[in-house]
Amino acid sequence: MSDIRVRFAPSPTGYLHIGGARTALFNWLFARRHKGVFILRIEDTDEVRSTEESVSAILDSMRWLGLDFDEGPTEPRAGAWGARGDFGPYFQMERLAHYQAAVEKLLREGKAYRCYCSKEELDAARQKAQLEKRPVRYDGRCRGLSAQQREALEAQGRKFSVRLRMPDSGETAVEDIIRGRVAFDNALLQDFVIQKAAGGPTYNFACVVDDHRMGITHVIRGDEHLSNTPLQMRLYEALGIPPPRFAHLSMILGPDGAKLSKRHGATSVLEYKAQGYLPEAMRNYLALLGWSTPDSQQLFEPRELMEKFDLSGCQKNPATFDTAKLQWLNGTVIRKLPKESLLAAAEPFLKAEGLWEGIARERLLAAVGLEQEKYSLLTDVPKRVDFFFKDVVYDPKAVEKVLKKEGVDPLLEGLEALLLGLGDFTQMPLEAAIRDFCAQRGAKAAAVFHPLRVAVSGRAEGATLFVMIELLGKAKVLERLGKARKQLAVAS
Repeated sequence: MSDIRVRFAPSPTGYLHIGGARTALFNWLFARRHKGVFILRIEDTDEVRSTEESVSAILDSMRWLGLDFDEGPTEPRAGAWGARGDFGPYFQMERLAHYQAAVEKLLREGKAYRCYCSKEELDAARQKAQLEKRPVRYDGRCRGLSAQQREALEAQGRKFSVRLRMPDSGETAVEDIIRGRVAFDNALLQDFVIQKAAGGPTYNFACVVDDHRMGITHVIRGDEHLSNTPLQMRLYEALGIPPPRFAHLSMILGPDGAKLSKRHGATSVLEYKAQGYLPEAMRNYLALLGWSTPDSQQLFEPRELMEKFDLSGCQKNPATFDTAKLQWLNGTVIRKLPKESLLAAAEPFLKAEGLWEGIARERLLAAVGLEQEKYSLLTDVPKRVDFFFKDVVYDPKAVEKVLKKEGVDPLLEGLEALLLGLGDFTQMPLEAAIRDFCAQRGAKAAAVFHPLRVAVSGRAEGATLFVMIELLGKAKVLERLGKARKQLAVAS
């Protein structure tokens, strides 16, 4: 397991989705566990759909998840992407010379050939095979063309692609780390295109050339690529180079058993960031999608996850993406955060709600920490602390159920007078004074505490009452008691 080199090779045609993030994470964990090298390679051969915005989104997603790479593209500078590492460039469209050299070698050795079939001819052959209920595969009609025939076709202006010669019989097998031996019947495979008519490489060809030149030892990827493996194994053989070890990860399904898609909710990693998930929670959850420890551990410290990850724990069976479990795990991680770390994580969400500028950090820290055990998402934080710093907004249900009860206004009037005369406005004296007030009035604690909570916070639930009142401060509490009583007066 020495000198391990793995890669994550996304196409920059959109955001980084959950499946891609899981693949990136497993490669990263494998490299870190074995003190290897983790490479990011951008497979941008789809020139129509590839964009720099997508590359930036992929980098932003990996940065948020904490998946640092040892080699790969860096931030764009002066209109060009930089790189770090000795095996670049790390964009496939900047590596065309490598592919061309490999194509010429295969043509020279008779292991590949030029195919002059037009799209229309290939479509017609495909339709005929479907009508005759035969396997749809290229029939090799250009395999045996003579030099004169090729010259004649080129004189007609025919463009050519390049195909690899595949065996007509036998099988192609791969020893997959996760799935064991997987064999493919060569009779069902076809001579496939390795260089398109426009001159660019196809996916299967480019990734084989790049994986070899970049010294990749293990290819860890999703099971949707399993069908590409026999083609790539034949390319390794034709080029006379040893293949890496392969490990194909299980499919990710939605709760309904269908392949995970947008209809199951957010699929972009950055959407989960915007929804208030912590990167360490997302890493932990993604690791559980198709992998487990012998004791089925669910919660991991960051370092612990890195130390325990191993491909032997990966399963063949599909994994189910469960948003409820992810949210539970996120809440668990939030509850373990030190107060300062929680405030730092919640900062962008607080700022978005106008709960940052002009507020003393100590008060904000205290307010955010009050209900830490109740947060599931970072977006919950501003919703639970806004009443400390903004005008109170009364929940109509709480007003109807609590404040409008008979006898509430006299209680609030009495509390107003009590708190006005209270010198020490801290938790313990507040609690003692208000409980004494209950006893003097012959009222149950709940009959006083609930109206007081709704009057000063606008809601029926929240942090410990007396801690909350202390943090609000005397002036604000008295002001809100008065406001609540005015609302009651208007309502009556």
